[in-house]
Amino acid sequence: MDGGTLLHALNLAYELATLALTTLGLAVVFGLLGVMNMAHGEFVMIGAYSVVTVQQWGWPLVTALPLALAVCAALGWAVERWLIRPLYQRPFDTLLATWALAMLLRKLVEAVYGKGYRNIESPLGAPMQLGSLQYPVYRLALIALAVALMVGLYFWYRRSAAGLRVRAMTANPVLAQALGIHTRRLASQAFVVGVMLAGAAGVLLAPLVRIEPGIGVDYLLDAFFVLVVGGLGTLGGFAGGVGVIGGAQALTSSLAGQTSGYAVVLMLSIVFLWLKPDGLFARR
Repeated sequence: MDGGTLLHALNLAYELATLALTTLGLAVVFGLLGVMNMAHGEFVMIGAYSVVTVQQWGWPLVTALPLALAVCAALGWAVERWLIRPLYQRPFDTLLATWALAMLLRKLVEAVYGKGYRNIESPLGAPMQLGSLQYPVYRLALIALAVALMVGLYFWYRRSAAGLRVRAMTANPVLAQALGIHTRRLASQAFVVGVMLAGAAGVLLAPLVRIEPGIGVDYLLDAFFVLVVGGLGTLGGFAGGVGVIGGAQALTSSLAGQTSGYAVVLMLSIVFLWLKPDGLFARR
């Protein structure tokens, strides 16, 4: 494989890995609980600003991950307990409530950090020699992490006792509760895990992106498009949505620019909503 082809393949893999990492949290919350968390992008933003915070404090960058996980876990628990739980089975109300939460979080970050862009000073962009091509080691690590996460999630969801309880809750919550599964606690844990995954994605991507209070909007839109195309509640749908949306966006952007990439993704989503509203692999 020549250097140009390898570069395009690695860039495509990186785009897919980024999309998978930033979408997974919303896939858990929306796919399993039916809650369209419009603040998903803001939790990714909180993860990114956790890296900014530890850098300002002079702490090692690795401490940003436990900080982001702790903050997102606390926020996720509070949001589910007092905002989402009274609104289950009312999807439009949860959408409005989490949209208001997103605006609140964005304004709080603006008040603390300002509206300007932040960049992370990090040695993680060092290149690695791959034949005649040099490619950033950190991007390769993110690709490997995304693959490992997908494989691990598959085995957890299909083979573990916790995954079995989650599948029972999503398939028939009334019957699951009758069988002794604490569905309310399980739903709360699923929401918190989804929020923590969003925060972790923000930490991982912070060294590679410009950080500003509105960074979460693009991640929310991309994640929503992935779930529209792939379908809700299945790992196959998640993987299929990532492949279709990420591949179409990366290919079109490389040929005709980023704006054209967004336009193609939007048109694809509209077509799927019209012709296949359940997505590629919807839960039955």
